[in-house]
Amino acid sequence: MKKMLFTLLIASLLLAACAAPTQTGTETTGGGGEAGAPVEITFMMWGAPEEQVVWGEVVHDFHAANPNINVKIEVSDWDSYWTKLNTLVAGGTPPDVFAMDAPLYLDWQSRGALLNLQPYLDKNPDMLTDVYPQTLTAYKLGDGYYGLPRDFQTIVVFYNKDMFDTAGVPYPSEDWTYDDLKETAKKLTLDTNGDGKTDQYGLWTDTWDMELFWSETIWAYGGNIISDDHTKTLIGEPDARKAWEYIDGLYKDGIMPMPATAGEYGDDLFQAKVAAMTTIGHWAVPGYVQAGINIGIAPMPTGSAGRATSVNSAGFVLSKDSKNPDAAFEFVKFAISPAGQKRLAQLGFAIPILKSVATSDDYLKQPGDLDQQVFLSALDYSHTKPVFRGYEEWSSAVGDGLAPVWDGEADLDPTLDEVVKAADDILAQNK
Repeated sequence: MKKMLFTLLIASLLLAACAAPTQTGTETTGGGGEAGAPVEITFMMWGAPEEQVVWGEVVHDFHAANPNINVKIEVSDWDSYWTKLNTLVAGGTPPDVFAMDAPLYLDWQSRGALLNLQPYLDKNPDMLTDVYPQTLTAYKLGDGYYGLPRDFQTIVVFYNKDMFDTAGVPYPSEDWTYDDLKETAKKLTLDTNGDGKTDQYGLWTDTWDMELFWSETIWAYGGNIISDDHTKTLIGEPDARKAWEYIDGLYKDGIMPMPATAGEYGDDLFQAKVAAMTTIGHWAVPGYVQAGINIGIAPMPTGSAGRATSVNSAGFVLSKDSKNPDAAFEFVKFAISPAGQKRLAQLGFAIPILKSVATSDDYLKQPGDLDQQVFLSALDYSHTKPVFRGYEEWSSAVGDGLAPVWDGEADLDPTLDEVVKAADDILAQNK
C-alpha cells in the first residue's frame, strides 16, 4: 500500500510538472530593473531527480501568486552540486539562491559569498515568529542572518516490522536504552540460510559523519563534540570514549557490518533489506516507502546521561553578488511561508520549519501509517549539529581517521588520540 501511494504521488507530481512551466516568477520593485518588469533568478540545490519535481510544484505556486519573477531550478547530486557551486562562485556567476547544509554555513559566510538577510527581515518582523528556534540557531550571527532554514531533520530509529515479526522480537519501546538496542540487534543478526555467513544484520548506520549515530551516542553518554568556542575537539574525553567503546562493540560483535562489508550491499543496507534497523532522518522516508519496507520508527535510545538526538537543517542562502536580490528574497520568503511549507509537507520530503504547519494534518497525516510525531517529539531532546569554520576538513579527519577501527584494522584508543590531535590542528587553522 505504501509503495503504491508513493508511486501515485510521484506520478501526480510528474503530471503536474508537465502541465506547469519549468520556470516561474514574481513581481519585484528592486534589483531587476523597472518596477514590475520580469526578472529571472536561479535556485540551485542538491537532491534526487524527483526533488526537482517537488520544487517545481513550489515554484509553480510561487508563480501563481507572483507572476513576474522567473525561477530556474537546478538540481544536482551532492558531490556535483558543491563542485559546480564552487566553480560558479569563483567565476563570478553564482546562482541567486542556493541550498546550504547548516554545518558548512560558516565556511561560506566567512568567504564573503553570502548576502546579509537582516535588512529584509527587519522589514518583515513577523517572518520568523512561527519558526522552530532550534532550526534558526545555526544561521544566527552577531550582525544578522546570512541564511535561513528551509526544513529540518531529527534522527530517529527506523525498523523493519516484518523482520521483527518473523524473528518474534518486540518492537522498540518509548523508554528503551542503548543496552536494549544492542540486545535487540543481536536477536535480529541472523544467518538465515545456514551457510555460516551473516545475511541479516540487526543494525546498520553510517559512522563516518557525526549526524546519524555517533554524535547522538556521545551526547547520550554525557560527552560532547566540540567546545563552545570551537577551539577544542571533545570526542576523546572520558564520557565520549564510553560512547566510542559502545560503537566499537557493535562492530566487534558482528551486529553491524564493517564498512568494507557494508559496501557490498549498496549505499543503504536498511533500504536493501539487509539490516533490521537504522538511524536516519526524514529524508529517507520516500525511498524506504518505495522499496516496500513495512516501516516502524522509534526515538533514539537512552544512555547513561539521558536521551539525545541531532537536529540539522538544509537552508537557503542568497549570493552577495546576485543581480536580483529583492526577487531572490521574495522566493525564499514564499518557500518558508505557510503556503510554501504546506506544499513541501504534503509532498513528504521534509519536516516543516513552521510550528503551525508541522503540527497540522498537512504534515502529520501524510500517506501511510508512519508516526510523524516521533520526528517532532525528538526536538525535546535534540542537540544542534555543530556549525563551525573548517567543519568539512574536521569531519573528514574524524571520519577517515576512525575508519580503520571500524574495519578491524586499528585499536580504538590510540587511533582516537591521533584523530583528536589532527582535528584540533584543523580548528587552530580556522580560528
